[in-house]
Amino acid sequence: MGRFAAGGHSMKYVQFGFVCFVVACVFAAGELCAAEQRSSPSFVVIFMDDLGYADIGPFGAVKQKTPNLDRMAAEGLRLTSFYSAPVCSVARAQLMTGCYGPRVSVPGVYFPAGAQGLNPDEVTIAEYLQQQGYRTACVGKWHLGDQPDFLPTRQGFDQYFGIPYSNDMQQRSAETGERVVPLMRNERVQELLTESQQSELTARYTEDAVEFIRGSADKPFFLYLAHTAVHTPIWPGKDFQGKSSNGRFGDWVEEADWSVGRILEALREQQRDRETLVIFTSDNGPWLVKGADGGSAGSLRGGKGSTWEGGVRVPTVVWWPGKISPGTSSDAISGTIDLLPTLVTLAGGQVSDQRVIDGRDLWPVLSGAAKSSVRDVQYYFSGYQLQAVRQGPWKLALAAQPQSMGQGVTKDVGDEPRLYNLQQDVGERTSVSEANPDIVASLRLLADGMRDEIGGDAGKNRRPAGQVVNPQNLYPVQQQPDRGVAKKQAMAGPATMELGQPESGLELSGAKAPQIVGRPFTIGLTVTAEERNSVIVAQGGSTVGYSLFLRDGQLVFAVRNQGRVTSVRMEEFPLSKSQRIEASLKEDGSLQLQVGEANPVTAPGAGLLMRQPQEPFCIGHDGGGQVADYPDVQPFRGELRDLRIDVK
Repeated sequence: MGRFAAGGHSMKYVQFGFVCFVVACVFAAGELCAAEQRSSPSFVVIFMDDLGYADIGPFGAVKQKTPNLDRMAAEGLRLTSFYSAPVCSVARAQLMTGCYGPRVSVPGVYFPAGAQGLNPDEVTIAEYLQQQGYRTACVGKWHLGDQPDFLPTRQGFDQYFGIPYSNDMQQRSAETGERVVPLMRNERVQELLTESQQSELTARYTEDAVEFIRGSADKPFFLYLAHTAVHTPIWPGKDFQGKSSNGRFGDWVEEADWSVGRILEALREQQRDRETLVIFTSDNGPWLVKGADGGSAGSLRGGKGSTWEGGVRVPTVVWWPGKISPGTSSDAISGTIDLLPTLVTLAGGQVSDQRVIDGRDLWPVLSGAAKSSVRDVQYYFSGYQLQAVRQGPWKLALAAQPQSMGQGVTKDVGDEPRLYNLQQDVGERTSVSEANPDIVASLRLLADGMRDEIGGDAGKNRRPAGQVVNPQNLYPVQQQPDRGVAKKQAMAGPATMELGQPESGLELSGAKAPQIVGRPFTIGLTVTAEERNSVIVAQGGSTVGYSLFLRDGQLVFAVRNQGRVTSVRMEEFPLSKSQRIEASLKEDGSLQLQVGEANPVTAPGAGLLMRQPQEPFCIGHDGGGQVADYPDVQPFRGELRDLRIDVK
């Protein structure tokens, strides 16, 4: 009996051992199967908002500490000539499509309830990877249109969690009266966030991103984590407030660095670090007019909204243990437009040859196999205007570039073109065009070709933007103007503005300029011009605004509404002769232009302006975001008198 009991006990151990063996085999087989299913690499793109070139440790920041990014750079690669775009929406369109913004008709910034967005016919990086069997998630700021047709879930992402536009685009809730932004889950508004509740965003985005990584064990994945940080208003999480030596801006950068650490740790926990390419970068340069809340471009000139290096060259770190050599850097020309072809190729896919894209596969540079990129030319667009072109170390400026959004053109910017050797003068202080006429001529040819292709008023190879009829807000909003708008209208004073001797170079803040949203207006002034190409007056940017200017000797009045430009022009405006000009946006939305006693010229328009331009009102230049296309434009030279703007 005792022997039987013992034998039974032994038999149980044998049976138990056999079960364990089977379970282990099944588990191992499952792991092997999962590994085979995800034999392609995974990808994480961390996209910051308004983070300047010198705002993280690997690129020189000292007031805020970024230990996780420091480690990422020590274990990976810094890209020191990586380019994005001057402002939010166009930067995201470039990343998603591999194209310069003008090619896909995304010139600048989209606003809530806008009729335009990224065309659903465009094939995004997420759609390409979905076709390769990838799980895809977008977490954070989308900003490529907030209407259903434009949302991430219609553009290749399996799931979405975030604010669909900038965190300062608050509207008053019809229910509570508070200024809020919508936090969405897929295609539904999950909740409305007040401004102070934005302090929770970085942590919530990070938690959602980590959960997505953990839930993707069986497949390769693409995670696009587009932080709201560090766009104003600045709201670091409570655990980070007061931690840095650089105020609340530095606090939020440190929280973003914490988020990077959580993402990398999640990859290590899931044993996915050696099969995942991680790219950290930013959408544009620092918003300099925000002062302490605006960040730094370091030695680079300019900031957000400009095509100086500080506006579009962004801090970029690339990490892939075992594939990318640690502690390395590359100054090869590269940018957001290169991410689509790079990731699609690494995933084993192929970019369609049915659509032109501007980016190229960057993997030879990332892997260290090549010193220079296949794409050795960078084009700098502001809206649809090509403002500069770079090849190798040489950058040719073709237009008078504002310093930053909300700042004008500085006095040291003289006649075009201006040629800079970025290897010797990365701060773009000294033009060497006179000493290098052959290089200027060569770069001009490149610029002419690209401008003809996708720039100006009607590029030959420009694809249309997405368009919807009757766009709606994502949540019920108060219809009457809020106190912020009323305050701006009050600050603007009377509906008439008069300046007897307007000085070229003068700027008035957007709040102090005439309030023209939804209202017809007329600009009248006396002009004696000495140049065939110059801006007379302008206000606005790549979404909404107006400009009166000379182009190749023609007088042009252009109005931009919801990104679309309409214009009216008069042939051969006489130089060195005093002429009275009147330019009007009429009540029916049409445009009218009259010189002296000549018959007025009219043209259909795009309606009254849907919103008030936030950029400064500029005399003699366009210091906002370039309302229209100004090839080879120069600061106004001549005399301006008796400026009057009447708003009905």
